[in-house]
Amino acid sequence: MFSWKMLAMFAFGFASGFPFYIVKDVLKAWMTDANVDLTTIGLFSAVSLPYTLKFIWSPAMDSIVPSFLGRRRGWILIAQIGLIITIAMMGQFDPAESLLWIAIIALSISFFGASQDIALDAFRREYLTNEELGFGTGVWMNSWRLGMLVSVGASFFLADNNVGWSSIHIMLSLMMLIGVMTTFLVPEPKINATPPVSLNEAIIQPFVEFFSRDGAIIILLFILLYKIGDNMAGAMNIPFILKMGFSKTEYFVIVKGIGMAGLFGGVLAGGAIMIRLGIAKSLWVFGILQAVSTAFFAALIIIDHDTQLWIHYKNHILGAIVAFELFATGLGTAAYATFMAIKTNKKYTATQYALLTSLMAVPGTIAAMATGFIVETFGWSSFYFICAFLAIPGMLLLFKLAPWNATNEELDVNNQHG
Repeated sequence: MFSWKMLAMFAFGFASGFPFYIVKDVLKAWMTDANVDLTTIGLFSAVSLPYTLKFIWSPAMDSIVPSFLGRRRGWILIAQIGLIITIAMMGQFDPAESLLWIAIIALSISFFGASQDIALDAFRREYLTNEELGFGTGVWMNSWRLGMLVSVGASFFLADNNVGWSSIHIMLSLMMLIGVMTTFLVPEPKINATPPVSLNEAIIQPFVEFFSRDGAIIILLFILLYKIGDNMAGAMNIPFILKMGFSKTEYFVIVKGIGMAGLFGGVLAGGAIMIRLGIAKSLWVFGILQAVSTAFFAALIIIDHDTQLWIHYKNHILGAIVAFELFATGLGTAAYATFMAIKTNKKYTATQYALLTSLMAVPGTIAAMATGFIVETFGWSSFYFICAFLAIPGMLLLFKLAPWNATNEELDVNNQHG
């Protein structure tokens, strides 16, 4: 837990989260300052599309080995250099006059950021042992969020203190040197599998290998279903909390303060617990906790709002429920991400992990579209109970995929496929 490997995971997680929010949030704030119309700002959400489509070019990063630093570190460095150049370059244009160029460069930032993620995810899977993977993933995910907070927070603070956006983008680009230095300091992972040597091996075989496994469809169903209820509940938490009579300030302090602390703690605790329990037991325990914590939101409906308990302690009650829910979410996310990593064949790590992480985002997005209808039809209390019960199908799949007593080695596909 306290090793140079985990320090590397912290630095790489920061480098991964940092550029994503430059195009997601910083760019929109900059355009707002420049009085760009809201329709255009909304359309610019599409510049983050490469993060969703990264599985398309991930086979090239599995098969082509750069002539320096190795298969993983070589691609990581190439992507990082691309990010340093494009982040600095974007700030040299004026949104009021050069939106087309800004759009092109923002797409380039997303492309290099997604490419860095492909290589970094593969590096993490190959660099860490099965025992280290859970905690390493927890460190990574929290550092990823720290990268987001730094990129957005630093930009907003500097802009509010009259620092020009050109200078801000140069400073943001230099922050990527944290990732560059780490790339040079860590060793290239050593694996037994040889890289793909043909287009067929690079593009077709990762999918053929995955879908030829016993239970491949069950793995995909599990990825789609394990966190669907948790994601649906999260999609409606803002309107629910505000409709319960809490102010926007109370929401921010409780959910973004106490709740985020719970999430960070859950991710780290999940990684630490997996060292003791193993991945299989952790998936069971964390999945149950996710469902129970989601159902707890119904308590905010059941409690009589006219009692002294509610009047004097409503913020404490919400804080406890939010902290528990996001702590459980962090636990489940750590186990979920670790399970996906351990199910990638190390010969095709980049391609298969990019595919699985892309699929991971699908159910939450689609299911979230129906949440408003469910609330209007059944009410808030029933909505949260429905979200809790939706955990059951994913949990049932664990009987096949990760029986209670299964060891990490038994779950690792590389022990079965070489």
